[in-house]
Amino acid sequence: MLGTIHEVLLAAIILLSVSVVEAEKLSAAVLRYGLLSLAFVIVLIQLKAPDVALSAVVVGAIVTGLFLYTIKEVGE
Repeated sequence: MLGTIHEVLLAAIILLSVSVVEAEKLSAAVLRYGLLSLAFVIVLIQLKAPDVALSAVVVGAIVTGLFLYTIKEVGE
């Protein structure tokens, strides 16, 4: 069961990575990046690496927040 979920999450990571690059609007790309970060954290938790997952949560939240702030200030 865990193998199937793991494979689906890895496929989702690949698809989300491509969709981030292909997104036309910056806000859509940032939202997809946030989902990509979440999927990555779930995979890390499955691999029993909670310390790395916690670091990824912090980095993902900071980067997503900075991207959203920058888009708001610059204006899309």
